[in-house]
Amino acid sequence: MVRVLVTRPKPGASRTVRRLEAQGFQPVLLPLTETVALPVEASVFSAAAVAVTSANAVRHAPKKLLAALAALPCHAVGKRTAEACRAAGFLSVAEGPGDAGALADAISGELAGKDLAYLCGRVRFPAFEERLATAGVRVRTIETYDTVRLTHTDAEIVTRLSNRPVDAVLLYSARAAEALSPLIRRPALRDLFEKAAFLALSARVAKALDGVVEQKVRIASQPDEDALLALLSLPG
Repeated sequence: MVRVLVTRPKPGASRTVRRLEAQGFQPVLLPLTETVALPVEASVFSAAAVAVTSANAVRHAPKKLLAALAALPCHAVGKRTAEACRAAGFLSVAEGPGDAGALADAISGELAGKDLAYLCGRVRFPAFEERLATAGVRVRTIETYDTVRLTHTDAEIVTRLSNRPVDAVLLYSARAAEALSPLIRRPALRDLFEKAAFLALSARVAKALDGVVEQKVRIASQPDEDALLALLSLPG
């Protein structure tokens, strides 16, 4: 059975584990990051719409803030984020193309000259805000969470992996890929990753592995989990 290492944090990791088991793979869970809530000011400013590029942004947002914004048009980056926004109480949610830059291009025309409330994490890719600003959209960021690395000893990782090599590693974020790089260099762990394929959600995630496992990195055709898991079925 193909052993697949899942590096994303919960709750997403639990869903991924279930999907892998349903497809006949053997998932091994080793979160390399976790998301933590940030303090958010209670005051809410007026805005024409809301944008969300990560489901974590609404999961960690205070209920008071969500209630104040729920009636505004909400632009979610993709399917999973849109589902999280609806579950959080947003009344009108538009599902984007799955990529933050593409979402910015899609909404910039209608929001030019207006204020946009952007629920986001402290660690994020700048393209979304930069493209909107260039188009004349006034982006007001509301950082609701942070992504932090988790530290694991050699013994902990050996135990998590049952001291058996993995065949593939799923990487959902650049932060996770950055955390993985030193792990696979550790002498005590090299054998566990030596034959693994490293599957990245995007080129930006893959770039974090430059100079480490370049020949074994595959990049999903689209930045979503369906495309990422499809890489497991490709030969070689």
